[in-house]
Amino acid sequence: MELCTHTFKTSLFFNPSFSLPSSSSSSNSHLLRFNNTLKPFKFSSFNLSSFIQPSLYHHTSSPFTISASSSSVELFSENDRLPAELKVSETTESNSRVRLHVEVPPIVCKDCYERVLVEFTKQAKISGFRPGKPVPESILLSYVGIKNVQKAVIESILRRTLSHAVTTVTGRALQDSVRIVTKFSEMEGTYSSHGLLRYEVIVDVAPEIKWISDDAYKNLKVVVEIDNEIDAHIASEKEFRRRYKSAGVLKVVTDRGLQIGDVVVLDISATTIDQDESNIKSIPSAESKGFNFDTDDSEILVPGFLDSIIGISRGETKSFPIVFPETWKQENLCGVHAQFTVECKELFYRDLPELDDSIADKLIPGCTTVEEVKELLLHRFQEIEQTAREQATDNAILDHISKMVEVDIPPSLFEEQGRQLYGSSLLEMQTKIKLNEQQLATLSSPKAVNEYLEHHRENIKNLIKQNLAVGDIYRRENLQLPTEDIVKEVENSIAEFKRQQQEYDEERVKEQVQEILEGAKVLEWLKERAEIQYITR
Repeated sequence: MELCTHTFKTSLFFNPSFSLPSSSSSSNSHLLRFNNTLKPFKFSSFNLSSFIQPSLYHHTSSPFTISASSSSVELFSENDRLPAELKVSETTESNSRVRLHVEVPPIVCKDCYERVLVEFTKQAKISGFRPGKPVPESILLSYVGIKNVQKAVIESILRRTLSHAVTTVTGRALQDSVRIVTKFSEMEGTYSSHGLLRYEVIVDVAPEIKWISDDAYKNLKVVVEIDNEIDAHIASEKEFRRRYKSAGVLKVVTDRGLQIGDVVVLDISATTIDQDESNIKSIPSAESKGFNFDTDDSEILVPGFLDSIIGISRGETKSFPIVFPETWKQENLCGVHAQFTVECKELFYRDLPELDDSIADKLIPGCTTVEEVKELLLHRFQEIEQTAREQATDNAILDHISKMVEVDIPPSLFEEQGRQLYGSSLLEMQTKIKLNEQQLATLSSPKAVNEYLEHHRENIKNLIKQNLAVGDIYRRENLQLPTEDIVKEVENSIAEFKRQQQEYDEERVKEQVQEILEGAKVLEWLKERAEIQYITR
């Protein structure tokens, strides 16, 4: 996690295109958000067209144009010495962006011009001249075309000078964020008129993290809300009841109405309530056909619904008003006054066996007593509760520190992390329901991705702030990881990849393991110093 000449790293979202196997680090599985790298800009591979905005870069190719992707032209790096220094000035812009104003002096342009002529001479087949042999400049220009030569020279200048121009932001520039924003036609005009070249470059740089105070993250006071559904005793009792009910047999009710404990099949329709009948609308999200409802699970329904249908018989229809709570999970229904119409299609009661040790093996194979079943379930749910409590604590701390920092998030970082988060959600969706090619194509379309980015904008920005803050704390506090821990986790991860017969990049595995463990280390450090209060909701 060091910021140096060639590398700027901080823990960010889980990269869906490359993941550590799930069982390789179970203790840190909830920290998979800490495993992506803010990559520095490098010139190891240079395709000019990827640096010029497409709308700014149009010219017609010819057999004698040295195009941006031509393999016959040497791709230059910052180690290529120029015959003169570039004039580069820098302007800081919003969203962690820097604008570079670059002026290439005539002597550099002339040197590139001469190199381009050499390349054209190698390629041209001019009658009366042997291939590769010197050709008078006037004849070569006439054969190739002055415009084509000029375009090729400008491309050559850009390819040769861009790596030098961005040296002022080396170590800060983010990968794939460098863009030449000057129109190609403007560069042509400047070059034709003055024999020099001017262009501007926009670069996203590593954002600066500003804390509300230098020690803001130390000695945190955090309130953690715990859902009562994860309470081990409550959850284990519910699970015991569910297993006991599954051991029974459903039988049709013939001589009474609905009671608590029954299972009922309902057709449900709902409309808004309004004195003006023309304003009454159906509520599709509250409607259902053949809804199978276990009355022991009343908490899944809007308050008042179960009480309104108690006593309903098979074939009977009831209509009643309900007001959705202001805190209802579906925001579009909060506070809505609705009129429900319910038809009872089927009604069942459970014929349950005696609750004694004879059914223990049916509840959990291998158990011999009901008490053993209850103890085993409680133990399982205590583990689940502990994991959930730790996750809730981590989330509360991360949310807390994200409010303590100000970060001007660069667009390229937001888009990269948002796309990775969207890709991860698609993978999760694909594991739950097999999407066909058409569905995948629709969900992967630019429109779908952009809608996701916009809809989840605040969440994405908050997650980026959390992870940047974690990386900053790791550096500030000079935290360290035992080498043996890293080695062990890397070995476990690689072993799991091999077991699942998945391809992997060993260096990427090491990076991800390092970042996951660093994130865990920071959270451990923060929790040791935090005042944490747990409340049940």
